[in-house]
Amino acid sequence: MLSIEDLKAQAKRLRATLAESGQTLGHSQSLEAVARMRGYRDWNTLHAAIGNRPPGPPVGVGQSVGGAYLGKPFRGEVKAVSALGDGRFRITLHFDDPVDVSTFESFEVLRQRVSATIQRNGETMERTSNGAPQMQISL
Repeated sequence: MLSIEDLKAQAKRLRATLAESGQTLGHSQSLEAVARMRGYRDWNTLHAAIGNRPPGPPVGVGQSVGGAYLGKPFRGEVKAVSALGDGRFRITLHFDDPVDVSTFESFEVLRQRVSATIQRNGETMERTSNGAPQMQISL
């Protein structure tokens, strides 16, 4: 489901498109039209349905993502996502190629499937010793 901002932008585009063909539609009329197109009785009902729903996770199962894990770049697939509350989500990623998380050149520590708790911005609250997030997902 789209956000309230997305729906308002859709209403604005609808007004602009109709204006190009010489039809005038007011702001509130376009919001009502968007609500009806989405199967709601009116804009207030749509707004209540969307506004009362907490935003979902920043990534979805099956999505291909990239970012950094313990300072090392990765590409991978989201295998699982679950909401923990307070805008935090537990995710499991399967990296396309194993990531060497060792800081020593003398040996490797490879990780290919990892789980982490991320915030809506795609970062973990936990930090490494240099202050960077343990995981950052590029959104």
